Amino acid sequence: MSENNRRRRDPDRRDPGASDADVLVQDPDLPPVAVDDDAAQAEERRWTPLKIAVWVGIALLGGISWTMLAIVRGETVNAIWFVFAAVCTYLIGYRFYSKYIERHLLKPNDRRATPAEYKADGKDYAATDRRVLYGHHFAAIAGAGPLVGPVLAAQMGYLPGTVWIIVGVILAGAVQDYLVMFFSMRRGGRSLGQMAREELGLIGGTAALIATLTIMIIIVAILALVVVNALGESPWGVFSVAMTIPIALFMGVYLRYLRPGKVSEVSIIGFVLLMLAIVGGGWIADTEWGVAIFSLDRVTIAWGIIIYGFIAAVLPVWLLLAPRDYLSTFMKIGTIVMLAVAIIVVRPEISVPAFSEFASRDDGPVVAGPLFPFLFVTIACGALSGFHALISSGTTPKMIMKERQTRFIGYGGMLMESFVAIMALVAAISLDRGIYFAMNSSAAATGGTVEGAVAFVNSLGLVGVNLTPDMLTSLASDVGEESIVSRTGGAPTLAVGLAMIMQSFIGGPAMMAFWYHFAIMFEALFILTAVDAGTRVARFMLQDSIGNFIPKFRDTGWRTGAWICTAIMVAGWGSILIMGVTDPLGGINTLFPLFGIANQLLAAIALAICLAILAKKNVFKYIWVVVLPLAFASVVTITASMYKIFSPVPAVGYWAQHNAFRNALEAGETSFGTAKTVEAMEAVVRNTFVQGVLSILFVTLAIIVIITAVIASIRSYRSGGAPSAEDPAVPSRTFAPAGFFATDEEKKIQAEWDALLEDKKPAVAGH
Repeated sequence: MSENNRRRRDPDRRDPGASDADVLVQDPDLPPVAVDDDAAQAEERRWTPLKIAVWVGIALLGGISWTMLAIVRGETVNAIWFVFAAVCTYLIGYRFYSKYIERHLLKPNDRRATPAEYKADGKDYAATDRRVLYGHHFAAIAGAGPLVGPVLAAQMGYLPGTVWIIVGVILAGAVQDYLVMFFSMRRGGRSLGQMAREELGLIGGTAALIATLTIMIIIVAILALVVVNALGESPWGVFSVAMTIPIALFMGVYLRYLRPGKVSEVSIIGFVLLMLAIVGGGWIADTEWGVAIFSLDRVTIAWGIIIYGFIAAVLPVWLLLAPRDYLSTFMKIGTIVMLAVAIIVVRPEISVPAFSEFASRDDGPVVAGPLFPFLFVTIACGALSGFHALISSGTTPKMIMKERQTRFIGYGGMLMESFVAIMALVAAISLDRGIYFAMNSSAAATGGTVEGAVAFVNSLGLVGVNLTPDMLTSLASDVGEESIVSRTGGAPTLAVGLAMIMQSFIGGPAMMAFWYHFAIMFEALFILTAVDAGTRVARFMLQDSIGNFIPKFRDTGWRTGAWICTAIMVAGWGSILIMGVTDPLGGINTLFPLFGIANQLLAAIALAICLAILAKKNVFKYIWVVVLPLAFASVVTITASMYKIFSPVPAVGYWAQHNAFRNALEAGETSFGTAKTVEAMEAVVRNTFVQGVLSILFVTLAIIVIITAVIASIRSYRSGGAPSAEDPAVPSRTFAPAGFFATDEEKKIQAEWDALLEDKKPAVAGH
């Protein structure tokens, strides 16, 4: 008799360390719903000579790559070492560190039903194929951060950003995403704020609820603002991005009604349609009527995104959100992998120093403030991001089919985003340093002209930099733009870097304009998927919060409550978006620093909640896994907040800048610093006041949450643990593999399920 059959007939057999709630009786008429734990562990412990050789090779290649980047580095360093260092480190981290967390801290049990199964409603709770869900989750978390942050931080040199992106994601970012997703799934898909209220009590929970809701509004507004800036006056981008919506609707209907379960089939169809939309965008942009229809100003695009955000958040998740995010993942991952291959083939030499002149100064023209702590808040997504904790406790845990899939989706999804950040960094540092600073310095510094940019950059005293007007005009002509001077925000720099690498790989200089505009459209599509998922998560958070007073709101299937909460949250981030779009100085410059700090404070809040939950589980021997990133994130973000609140340097401190501009207005000045008009000066005063107040609010709430989490953890330590807030265990009646590829044991069980008569198979509300 096989082990799986024995388990079916002996349902009371316990796993080592399993709690009473985990011992679930399975339906004897169904095939196994989980791989036998002993068999799975035996497979993991079986090391063949080939397997050993492969991992030794990965470790050696990774070690050599890090040595070339950090120690051997000369006047130039080859870009291939960035690719190899990242990929080898990710593989080792995923195979060993994430498995360590799974085995010792989380102990998933696939015999338990997930919320997608026992709460299935076909709208928000919908069991989704792990590959589709991986695409949805990755698309939802991968917003502006991994594209913009590394480009801005390249000002400080290549090594600090590289170390933080790769090491930070292994020990911090992926750990946070994985833990939050698992804990939310075990609690019926509850939001981060609601989990905080249950785990930290009234004071800490209330502080966390307020912090997550307000920070979420800021984050979604910034994400939407980057999209607006990328699509403004771009008929190619507007058409291509807009076409992803009907394509996603078709995919949702196809996968649910026309050909259920045919993921590979619908993937091919969706990919072909997406490519046609991209190519069609180029054709449309070359016609007079296309330009007339799709050349939209930024305010119009902003209102379009606001309306789209509302609709996407209230439609069933299977109809638009999941297939659209899965669809965009093709382009996201495909483009990044293509760029990595191009780097390996072209092997561009990087002349940027490991640590630049601005690493220890606070007057950098791109990012104001010293390396510590501002590198770690500028590069947010890609290493550690609080926004991910909201997605991991929002849409994704409501769609997971089996508990063991959380490692692949949560930890693995974050590793892929980190790779995006590394590729963005390489694209930025592959540019000539003079061109990089000309593109990323503000128009106030360069005057917005080629001559002004040349004079400003050459005055910085950068070693080996001698910028000429021809370098800027020729590059602008090559990429099909009138000017590349002061194209701040990171996205244009990434597009130019990608275009320069890709034209050496495919097409030559004649393809520069195509690759540039392809990259701009890619970035817009990349970021917009985080806006729709973020809006839906914000709705869940508000429903959970109001549900503390009006229980009816906790029912996510109640359409009236969903519509009310969606409208409130969309109005919140939409108003900030409109303010940013109409800001005379450019909203991205004034709001991105606040985005970075708020995002990292939210990560500290999420890790603090995880600390309290793990303390209740009485796993103090392994709790360092979350203490380490929590301590680092807390020190970094609180220090950055103190800089922004108390620094007397106007370029760094919100209040210093606020007072400087306010005093200039009171003195009757009509222009001051970066503001050339009274209207612009008033905008700076208004924006810095809002930023300063929000910074004080965010850091205060974060400190309250961290302190209450530590106190709760100490209580749990003294009492030897505490009762869990997990939902009661429900026996599962379905099966699915855990990773992207099914193991031999999983294939055997899947074959049993495939052979089961249709009338015997349990109904599943999902894809």
